[in-house]
Amino acid sequence: MVDVILGLQWGDEGKGKIVDYFAPNYDIIARFQGGPNAGHTLYVEGQKMVLHQIPSGIFHQNKINIIGGGVVLDPVTLKKECDKVAAFGIDVKKNLFISERTNIIVPTHRALDKASELQKGEGKIGSTLKGIGPAYMDKTGRNAIRAGDLLDKSFISNYIKLRLKHQKLLDNFNFIEDISLWEEEFFEALEFLRTLNIVNGEYFINNKIAEGKKVLAEGAQGSMLDIDFGTFPFVTSSNTISAGVCTGLGVSPKQINDVLGVTKAYCTRVGSGPFPTELEDATGEELRKTGNEFGATTGRPRRCGWIDLVALKYACMINGVTKVVMTKADVLDAFENLAVCTAYNVNGKETSEVPFQMNKLAIDPVLSFFKGWNKNTSAIKDAAELPTNMSTYINYINSFIGAPIKYVSNGPEREQIIQL
Repeated sequence: MVDVILGLQWGDEGKGKIVDYFAPNYDIIARFQGGPNAGHTLYVEGQKMVLHQIPSGIFHQNKINIIGGGVVLDPVTLKKECDKVAAFGIDVKKNLFISERTNIIVPTHRALDKASELQKGEGKIGSTLKGIGPAYMDKTGRNAIRAGDLLDKSFISNYIKLRLKHQKLLDNFNFIEDISLWEEEFFEALEFLRTLNIVNGEYFINNKIAEGKKVLAEGAQGSMLDIDFGTFPFVTSSNTISAGVCTGLGVSPKQINDVLGVTKAYCTRVGSGPFPTELEDATGEELRKTGNEFGATTGRPRRCGWIDLVALKYACMINGVTKVVMTKADVLDAFENLAVCTAYNVNGKETSEVPFQMNKLAIDPVLSFFKGWNKNTSAIKDAAELPTNMSTYINYINSFIGAPIKYVSNGPEREQIIQL
């Protein structure tokens, strides 16, 4: 049995904390897509910890954590993370497993990412410059180096072949930056990676399921960044929706049980791309300041706005969401008035559907307004204690999106979550 936790917006919904909260109920926590462009923030023993590659269940002793074949893995990032995790007394060599089919990000992937983004100028998509896109391109181009290849004698020759291919592309971009230090760090990290548990991932996880083990699949980024169904071309390079669990881990659709979708009580986006409810005013700045909306991976300020129920309902639909977790509800505590987007006005016509290539359209959000609750909710433990106006706000969203809001997070700590 596999349950799924994934984002319903443009990422940054607070999935790390939610995975950490639910992890005790599972035997295995598995990342199924994305790469070090993810930033899952946890608070461990009062300390902030941001995970980019390792599944968010790593701080629970005796839990198996798997990096699936749908992930692109940066060995340098992984080594640094493992060192930080080890400082908490966690033995990653015991409870972290990596699928042989996991694709490896090499230094020239990062160089290509940077060169490509620089060439786009004002048309850049807001890449994190971690080499994600080029790594997935080599996967679909059948040129990729995978974790299982590290154990093969032909690894070095395959790496040189790939590097030469990349160098020709970099020459076309007139990219002259010296990446020798990147390579030095990369090969050092590979030696560490070889000491970890590299396994036949699909057999490993399916055998565990056959033994009755419960799996929690952890997504990165958000549904509106899905390569096929997101706000293309301002998207990531992987399938961030629930269908990606099957291809990313090698499990069949019949194994998928609950799909828990995570959304903020408002909306944010990092980087370029359409954002119909964006607030480029004092209210947007207040949301950013109060919610500490800065990218966990990049540090970039997030664009902020009201919750977009058109996009949220769409994300619930394509994911088959069975339960919704609303995060950062406490950020709205101090706001006198709130708004939610219930439709789009596109060229004078109202629609309740997410249109094809939103970036080519002038979209005005149709808003419904609510009174704020003006009360600190961060200490609330029981749903019965929620302010009336807060319950009204949550219930409206609940009825609109077609999937039940079952949990509300009211702070960053693990215990700050209310079951409805």
